[in-house]
Amino acid sequence: MEFRDYVRVLRRQIVLIVAGAVIGLSTGALVAMLTPQRFEASAEVMVTVQVGDTATPAERALATSYAMQTVGTYRAILTSTLVLAPVIEDLDLPTTPAGLAGRIQTSAALNSAIITISVEHGNPGQAARIANAVTESFTSVVTETLEKREQQTAYSVRLVTLQAAQVPTTAVAPNMQLSLTLGGIIGLAAGIGIALLRATLDQRVRTASDVEAAVAAPVLGQIPLDPDTSEHPLAVSAAPHGARAEAFRALRTNVRFLFTEGQGVFVITSSGPGEGKSTTAGNLALAFADAGHRVALIDGDLRLPRVAEYFGIEGGIGLSDVLAGRVDLNDVIQPWGRSALFLLPSGTVPPNPAELLGSRAMAQLVEALRDAFDVVIIDAPPLLLVTDAAVIARVATGAILVAASGATHATRLADAAKSIEAVDARVLGTVVTKVPVRGGDKNPYGMEVERVSR
Repeated sequence: MEFRDYVRVLRRQIVLIVAGAVIGLSTGALVAMLTPQRFEASAEVMVTVQVGDTATPAERALATSYAMQTVGTYRAILTSTLVLAPVIEDLDLPTTPAGLAGRIQTSAALNSAIITISVEHGNPGQAARIANAVTESFTSVVTETLEKREQQTAYSVRLVTLQAAQVPTTAVAPNMQLSLTLGGIIGLAAGIGIALLRATLDQRVRTASDVEAAVAAPVLGQIPLDPDTSEHPLAVSAAPHGARAEAFRALRTNVRFLFTEGQGVFVITSSGPGEGKSTTAGNLALAFADAGHRVALIDGDLRLPRVAEYFGIEGGIGLSDVLAGRVDLNDVIQPWGRSALFLLPSGTVPPNPAELLGSRAMAQLVEALRDAFDVVIIDAPPLLLVTDAAVIARVATGAILVAASGATHATRLADAAKSIEAVDARVLGTVVTKVPVRGGDKNPYGMEVERVSR
């Protein structure tokens, strides 16, 4: 994905991202409120090496280096039973050396002989007492046990208390600000991660670029989403000045470039149901008729016809009856409105739609309509349900695939295109319907649609 695709995904999933941040902040606040109050008291001791008056400079440097080298060892000894057992006994603490060691932290700067001893406790006074007691016990263990020498040596190790632990006045935990910050960052990161994961796993097309990535054909038009489509499917006649009608007129302009020898027979289909193929076919026919073209709209969906319903005409006799030889084409094709638009409904639902649509009679019918009209538009069933559309596309100029934004899966759309190409037919282009006009997926229809040339 490109950068703008990531931005689009984040905009579309903004509610999820904000929810993640809010949950993170709430969790951080809850953790802070449930965290017991803790105070920290610290003491500092310094490891020193005393040398004799007769020591040479080299011996003094060696003694200083030895003091720094022993700091790491002494830090490990600080939390040992040897140091902590006397502290527990002197202060009568209800814990074990291991339990007390969990409350103690030691630190020393690089190349430094100073050791910092920090103790955490819920009682500030007790924290200071334990820190000072540990310091005293540690000093005693080092000077009287570990560094006690029987013979006189040139140097001796001593611990010097630089700073005794003081009773702390402020708690180190809970840290509400830190908890909120960490919770918010983690929640926001989780929300963004889930949003990107959903976008990766979601194979539905949403924009023209998604459709172009699935089908190697140009996007001919983008039709904006209109909640009134089910009640008023024919926007070109019902609302001629609306955004959807204008989008269909833009589609008409691009389809015009697909004509061969000034004429065109186009199969309008989709990968699945409910993607807007019938409304696209009807409105495109109206748009061509309004532009002065002689147009024939054929309802080639012999299984679930919609043309007669949308245009309010009688559809009991139509295409299937013509193909079966029961009626003549001129007897059932019906003019509509004041323009040169003629409609051929589906007619009687036959038991063998695919055979009828793939028959020689269908090829002859298309050829007759091609000679009589400038534009022939055939509304065909979805490709992945039945083979009817692919069969019809063989005798047409080509097929136009309709994909619904946010509903059509890219893999299914690609499979639909392959099914047309498998019968040596052409996919001339695609149309994206139900394009959102608000939110993260909003798209200024027509702004990104380039005119198509042959």
